[in-house]
Amino acid sequence: MSTKADARLGELVNPALIEEARKRRQSIDDRIADKITAFSGSMRFVWMHAIWFAVWIGFGVEAYPFGLLTMIVSLEAIFLSTFVMISQNRADAKREILANQEWKTVQEEDQQNQELLHISNQILELTKAVHAVATARAAVSEAAPAPAAGQTPKE
Repeated sequence: MSTKADARLGELVNPALIEEARKRRQSIDDRIADKITAFSGSMRFVWMHAIWFAVWIGFGVEAYPFGLLTMIVSLEAIFLSTFVMISQNRADAKREILANQEWKTVQEEDQQNQELLHISNQILELTKAVHAVATARAAVSEAAPAPAAGQTPKE
């Protein structure tokens, strides 16, 4: 395991994405595609091509209309478009992983909410029962005659 890859995993906070990145690192094809995609999407890649085209045309490697250069660039475009599609597929897989994890979280939260609602209903029923008992005791206390001075109340 490289330190760069470990650092990249450290940037991820979602456990599902961390696991997906670990699985992806195990495949050599995925690692190569990731490196090519990362490089071809960088400004270094753009500058390298700008210099290459300038040198090719400036030093007259071939005469206009640059048939070989056109063929090389066309082949490169074919391969780069494939890597773009690989990158999009990887992004779709990540979104699907996140969506699945979010759905699982929503289901767990719904279950917790149902449990909380059940507990709240139990508390409400207990509160009503306590209120009914307290009201009944208060009614009994009011209905009983007050003890005369110096007498203790009977229980």
